[in-house]
Amino acid sequence: MSGEKESATIVVFSGDLDRALAVFNIATAAAAMGMEVNLFFTFWGLNIITKEKAKGAKEHPLQKMMGMINKGGAKHANLSRMNMMGAGTMAMKKLMQDFRMPPLEDMIKMAKELGVHFIACTTTMALMGVEEEDLIPEVDEYVGAATYVEKAAGSTINLFI
Repeated sequence: MSGEKESATIVVFSGDLDRALAVFNIATAAAAMGMEVNLFFTFWGLNIITKEKAKGAKEHPLQKMMGMINKGGAKHANLSRMNMMGAGTMAMKKLMQDFRMPPLEDMIKMAKELGVHFIACTTTMALMGVEEEDLIPEVDEYVGAATYVEKAAGSTINLFI
């Protein structure tokens, strides 16, 4: 990679708190090291970048159901394991606070400040009834999988979380 800036591309497939924390921990570290970082949010990963009270199109009955099940916003993310009806998530957030790890909402802001690119998958948005205005302002691009593939093909690091 003579003279080209190294880059990392991460598919954010999960909306789980622990997985999202891993995404943003890696993304901010890579960006702080001078790498170009692209986060491609698709399927449940869209929940991390959805506004808390997003309305969404939800024209189809199944989209309405998905909207009721998927509470938007990073604040509503739960652990993928040991959630224990929210008790595990509360314990994790308390540990994060005790060990001075920023909450996910702050990590999103830090990533943006470091120049991390937020990319939302338009195919998944259509499927789930999510509109552009439903997503947080940090989102830079609304594109399909072909754009992700193009970015990933030139990346030094590719991850799927």
